[in-house]
Amino acid sequence: MAVVAAMHQAHYMPWLGYFEKLDRCDVFVVMDRVQYERRGYQNRNKIKTVSGPLWLTVPVVNRGRYEQALGDVEIDATVNWPSKHLKAFELNYRKAPHFDTYFPFLEELLLRKQWLLLADLNIEMLKMFMRLLDIRTELRYESDLNVEGVRNERLINLCRAAGADVYLSGAGAKVYVEPEMFEQAGIGLLFQEYESPRYPQLFGDFEPYMGVVDLLMNCGADSIEIIRSGRKDK
Repeated sequence: MAVVAAMHQAHYMPWLGYFEKLDRCDVFVVMDRVQYERRGYQNRNKIKTVSGPLWLTVPVVNRGRYEQALGDVEIDATVNWPSKHLKAFELNYRKAPHFDTYFPFLEELLLRKQWLLLADLNIEMLKMFMRLLDIRTELRYESDLNVEGVRNERLINLCRAAGADVYLSGAGAKVYVEPEMFEQAGIGLLFQEYESPRYPQLFGDFEPYMGVVDLLMNCGADSIEIIRSGRKDK
């Protein structure tokens, strides 16, 4: 039976497509040695408010460190961002059907300790959301697999190190993934085709591509089936 691997950077409060990819693979490699992306999703994501989407950002120390690896990125301890984020969750979701179920998990995570590294926070948040969604995929870490190579060669080597013989890639990677290299290496190749599904939200017209918190607060235990419904390559 084929073992499917997917890989992605650790994001803050990821969107639904991130979890659909997690849900359909056997092993998920957290890419913690890739370069940190400024203004990406590694330290921020969106929630829905009465005024539209709102970015919640974890402040990081990056001045003069523009080429640092994601696993080395430090959180700016001079900013009380956990209180700001929790206040935003409470203000915008307290009338959501499942606020009382999920807010305590967010509160416990963000206030558990003073988070020093962005990757540590994101990984613990990822594990929390996986438990809440009942996703049991095995997590592995790029930094532990100790493989060589760049681009396609590195992806192939990571698949091998993780014990996988099929690689599930995001659709956006079609511009650089070379299928012939995977074929020659004996690694199958799949592309995720996903569209953010519609679901009940607060505050008027539907807004796609929110962080998973929005879905959980509004839909509770139905969230995982809603996530799966966005799969287009069935």
